[in-house]
Amino acid sequence: MSLSCPELVQNANVALVNDPDTNPRPGAAPQEESKFGRLLEAAPDAMVIVDKSGRIVLANSRTKEIFGYSREELLGQPVEILIPEQFRQQHVHHRGEYAVSPRARPMGTGLELSGRRKDGTVFPVEISLSPLDEGEDALFTAAIRDVTDRKRADEALRLSEERFRLLVDEVNDYGIFMLDTEGRVVSWNSGAEKIKGYKSEEVIGQHFSRFYPAEDVEAGKPEEELKRAAAEGRSDDEGWRIRKDGSRFWASVVITALHDKDGKVRGFTKITRDITEGKRAREAFLLEMSNTLAAHLDIRQLLTAIAACLRQVKQFDEATLALYDGQSKMLRIQAIEAPSSTGAPAADALIPLGGSPAGWAYTARRPLLLRGIPNESLPFDVRSQLADQSVKSACWIPLLGQDGVFGTLNLFSRRAGTFSDDDLGILTQMAGQIAIALGNALAFRRVSELTEKLAEEKRYLEDELRTEFNFEEIVGESKPLMRVLNQIETVAPTDSTVLILGETGTGKELIARAVHDLSGRRAHNFVRVNCASIPTGLLESELFGHEKGAFTGAIAQRIGRLELAHQGTIFLDEVGDIPLELQPKLLRVLQEKQFERLGTSRTITTDVRIVAATNRDLGKMVAAGQFRSDLFYRLSVFPIVVPPLRERREDISLLVHYFIAKFAKRMNKNIESVPPETMQALTRYPWPGNIRELEHLIERAVILSRGTVLNVPQVELAQVAEGPAGSSSSLEEIEREHIIRVLRETNGKIGGPGGAAERLGMNRTTLNSRMQKLGISRRQF
Repeated sequence: MSLSCPELVQNANVALVNDPDTNPRPGAAPQEESKFGRLLEAAPDAMVIVDKSGRIVLANSRTKEIFGYSREELLGQPVEILIPEQFRQQHVHHRGEYAVSPRARPMGTGLELSGRRKDGTVFPVEISLSPLDEGEDALFTAAIRDVTDRKRADEALRLSEERFRLLVDEVNDYGIFMLDTEGRVVSWNSGAEKIKGYKSEEVIGQHFSRFYPAEDVEAGKPEEELKRAAAEGRSDDEGWRIRKDGSRFWASVVITALHDKDGKVRGFTKITRDITEGKRAREAFLLEMSNTLAAHLDIRQLLTAIAACLRQVKQFDEATLALYDGQSKMLRIQAIEAPSSTGAPAADALIPLGGSPAGWAYTARRPLLLRGIPNESLPFDVRSQLADQSVKSACWIPLLGQDGVFGTLNLFSRRAGTFSDDDLGILTQMAGQIAIALGNALAFRRVSELTEKLAEEKRYLEDELRTEFNFEEIVGESKPLMRVLNQIETVAPTDSTVLILGETGTGKELIARAVHDLSGRRAHNFVRVNCASIPTGLLESELFGHEKGAFTGAIAQRIGRLELAHQGTIFLDEVGDIPLELQPKLLRVLQEKQFERLGTSRTITTDVRIVAATNRDLGKMVAAGQFRSDLFYRLSVFPIVVPPLRERREDISLLVHYFIAKFAKRMNKNIESVPPETMQALTRYPWPGNIRELEHLIERAVILSRGTVLNVPQVELAQVAEGPAGSSSSLEEIEREHIIRVLRETNGKIGGPGGAAERLGMNRTTLNSRMQKLGISRRQF
């Protein structure tokens, strides 16, 4: 049997008052009553039950927590005790109307209601009402919720939104507006109206592509920017935009995606700034910078100009370039401006493309900005790349030229946060100008080097035309000579090093030329260096070249003979005269094909074949410590011994007629014969000066001949005749007497026109060496 409502309330009230836990005691009300009591007590809101007269008949413990009254203080009191005094009279009226037509009224109906605590404080509440029964015994439940905290939060949010709206509306220099997911405008501030000329009612609901030039709309740029913002969270751009009147302005635009709690894109914010004046000023600066840099084609001067231009835009502690080195496939550091304590890798150092900030910027073709170092988000350790550990911020910007990226511009600072995103814009544009200027300077340097190389080749060829010994072909049919020619044919097609051995004047250079002409390098240079005729202090520069300022008197860059002979052949005559201190460098060229110019650490690789010659005994020099053994072994891979003229006498007649034809044509003479006695005398002579001596003798004879018969001077014939083939004198004695005789005739003059060296067909240094060996003193003449 069920209880009536008054009985249920009474028993529930007893349970609530006597048992806070609402657990029924033996003999208490039925189970339904206990459940009702527990239900009221478990409610999160204050729960009161009011009778038809408006008096409280039941209240849960949450009511005391909210209002401050105990149950005993509330039971039997009119419900208006919980309402502020100014609303009590009105509430009695509304309560009467509700009792006549009771209905359920949920919370959140939009009414602004207030409650009053025992201490008199008033606070906002929400109330839901529900009738329990009808008629005379009707009861009504009221669930009362304290919404003070929520109201405070709502008010704070309202104030924040109001402040944001006022802030957005008051920012007149920035166009700030919202877009929906399709790109339609949903809000518009006064700054946007000022910049673009549209009022809000003219653009709300319109697609934002109307602000872009037609060519950008056709290319799909607006949609692409939204896609990028949705994918990356943000899209930055600079470009032309269109005002309402059709005029263009240069805008800086940032689009940011708005996401809900699930990460789904709900719209976009777009901030636009008119930077037309800034763009014009920047273009003027870049134009001035371009003109400044274009005026400097010398790399060193250009680097100084670059540093000055960078200083106008940003302060830094160090600036470097990292230029791609095709040979090593790495980046080579070039200092632009550096203090005494450097912060990046040392100048001319090589750094890898992988695992380095400059390599990352070069490969990605994107700037890399580090506001603070170290940065844990990068896949490499920036700190390990810096020699100066006090560097706190840096940026690396790719140098993009017409032919692609060829390096990076790198700036370093000892202060954190020196470089910002705004800096990257102008620095990137400056890097473009620097790339163009560097490209021009490097091209100019290549042209200068090529011009210098061509000038060197021209000077070299002119020297060759003036050389005192210049065979056009090898003349002879003797077996010793044929043996040498067979060796030339064997070794020429290879790239092996050749060492030509023989006395002075035997034609060692001619053999070297034959090796070159029969090789695959014949289309390239054959470069001759006489190591004995160049002063020791200049030989290194002659071979390897030097940079400007490398030593006193180095007023310009010079390309060395090894570089000049790239892909060709270099002939090192008198190689035994190379000083010991230069021999390791020559050995490196033989082994690694690499060397450095004087005044720089930049390694140059050359593809050159070395053919060396000497009239000295290199084996004895090695034993005496005057020549490196490892260099000797590298040079003598394929030795060729050129026989002296006295060992191929059957070739003397051919050589005499060859030289007669050569000099007679040059002097416009007609010489048809050689007296037999003259030829016999020429054949008997031991020729200490070998072919060169014979050539000079025939040249003098052609000069003196007036008819068609070769007229060798009687004194020359007498000198030749004095040395019979059967003489018991040694070759050295004959050579000594002959040199002394010529020195007497020239009054001791060794070099220059008409000197003993010229008459004997020798180099001046070779004659001095022979005189020292034979014990001949110049002072005796």
